[in-house]
Amino acid sequence: MRAIYFAWVRERIGKAEEELDLPADVLTVADLMAWLSRKDEGYAHAFDTPSTIRAALDHVHAKPNAPLAGVREIAFFPPMTGG
Repeated sequence: MRAIYFAWVRERIGKAEEELDLPADVLTVADLMAWLSRKDEGYAHAFDTPSTIRAALDHVHAKPNAPLAGVREIAFFPPMTGG
């Protein structure tokens, strides 16, 4: 799965994107954020408050409980405001 990081998520992790090989027990967006947060301090800082991060699965906004099965790309970004 390809992961893309935007704005301060990218800044905290230190990369714009990467390919992930997920373990079998990572089944949802929330599972993935928890798994990523255990990778190192940058990921831990980026995902320390999961409720402030939004996700899109294959370009469609997704809730934390959304399943990852069959997903090719996930994007993580902070909330956006209109203007």
